[in-house]
Amino acid sequence: MPQKIVILTGAGISAESGLGTFRAEGGLWAEHRIEDVATPEGFARNPQLVMDFYNARRAQAAAASPNAGHEALARLEAGFSGEVILITQNVDDLHEKAGSQRVMHMHGALTGALCGACEHRWPAPDRMSPGDSCPQCNAPAARPDIVWFGEMPYDMDEIFDHLSGADLFVSIGTSGNVYPAAGFVAEARRHGAQTIEFNLEPSEVGSQFDDIRLGPATRTLPDWVAEVLGS
Repeated sequence: MPQKIVILTGAGISAESGLGTFRAEGGLWAEHRIEDVATPEGFARNPQLVMDFYNARRAQAAAASPNAGHEALARLEAGFSGEVILITQNVDDLHEKAGSQRVMHMHGALTGALCGACEHRWPAPDRMSPGDSCPQCNAPAARPDIVWFGEMPYDMDEIFDHLSGADLFVSIGTSGNVYPAAGFVAEARRHGAQTIEFNLEPSEVGSQFDDIRLGPATRTLPDWVAEVLGS
């Protein structure tokens, strides 16, 4: 029985709650070039477009409800005798809505605002506008607290410490295309962890997992959590 489980979740787990995955056709992302809405350069070129994009995503996420996959992970955290570390690439708050208490948002969160001048963070309003002032330094430099392409994800030192101590590493609904998260399985394996992937189809790094369980997270995760908790 593992004593420390480190879990990485990606867009796949939120897709069943109606939030489009990064590469899904017809979704919110498909209407925009990544370079235009998810890079510092895109924000500098057209801050109104970027603010409008994240305002729409924030409203969409606020209206979404957690699904059985999110709820299963919350049950695991509450009922497991050891340690459960939940790291997410997602910027929604569905894990928190489901009841998870310790969530590391390595790519930031739609519910947060960030000052581009002093790096102060505060809860984002429903709608942000270009030139919004920072409540700390008053600079007109507010932006979504989202890690864009070309920026360093949050909490990386802490995440790698957790990976080095994991007995079991679990990846859920990730593509295996985006680093550094795609390298987490190799890091966990290097330190002796067992590894499981949950996905609709194997990810780009699927060959590195000891076990792959295919199917919707709303079905596979409750079954697995029941196994782990012995219920």
